[in-house]
Amino acid sequence: MCEREQEALCNRPVGVFDSGVGGLTVAREIMRQLPNERIVYFGDTARVPYGNKSRETIIKFSRQIVRFLQTQQVKAIVVACNSASAYALEVLEKEVDVPIIGVIKSGARAAIDATKNDKIGVIATEATIGSGIYNRYIKEHHPDAAVLGKACPLFVPLVEEGLWEDPVTDEIAGRYLTELIDVGIDTLILGCTHYPMIRSTVGRIMGPEVTLVNPAYETAHELKQLLREKGLESGHRPGLGTELYRFFVSDAADKFQKFANSILTYGILSAKVINIEEF
Repeated sequence: MCEREQEALCNRPVGVFDSGVGGLTVAREIMRQLPNERIVYFGDTARVPYGNKSRETIIKFSRQIVRFLQTQQVKAIVVACNSASAYALEVLEKEVDVPIIGVIKSGARAAIDATKNDKIGVIATEATIGSGIYNRYIKEHHPDAAVLGKACPLFVPLVEEGLWEDPVTDEIAGRYLTELIDVGIDTLILGCTHYPMIRSTVGRIMGPEVTLVNPAYETAHELKQLLREKGLESGHRPGLGTELYRFFVSDAADKFQKFANSILTYGILSAKVINIEEF
């Protein structure tokens, strides 16, 4: 491949997708850690949440989104959704001709490195906990670990309503997290991309002796390493006038834009609605 072709390939965007707005926490970390990279983000806001859907449905939705991202000439794909990473990633890896990573393995590896007493907790959606994927991956790489998963379905709507620091969130979090405190975990994986938005609440309830693992941060770090290894890293920040970040959704663009502007350093001007069922 000639230098000009390689440069054109490196200048392609990274595709990021989630069932809705939660994956913006992953996009935010990519913006922070890889400021030279362009991003195409898709949020499946018409069909959110994925956490209560079947494996077959999640795979179907994920395939449609990947086909859309491929029309945007992405050079790599980040599955910024724990449910899709749990059920669809292995299928997608066999079907996609660009590097693709999810949020689960990087978070699990960070938890293994962090734990001192080998007691690791995972909070996530019902689909992610039900898949058992965190437990399997952690036990495969650290057989002595005891992994306790807890589904926390109410966290997602609380985050999307902006109730990040609210007595209601404190009350719900206290109920969810009590059994994790009782078993004495020293590491807790925030196993849903929405959960970093209530990290301070979770941390306050768990106490300073418990390390919180944010897979969004770890995934951005893994992406940086992957692009470098594959020779796909963008060597310079795109010039003035270049559209760094593009956002697409399947519904409710205004609501998505409002949430995105509340958490992203770079405000977004618009999010385009597409009919994902066409892909």
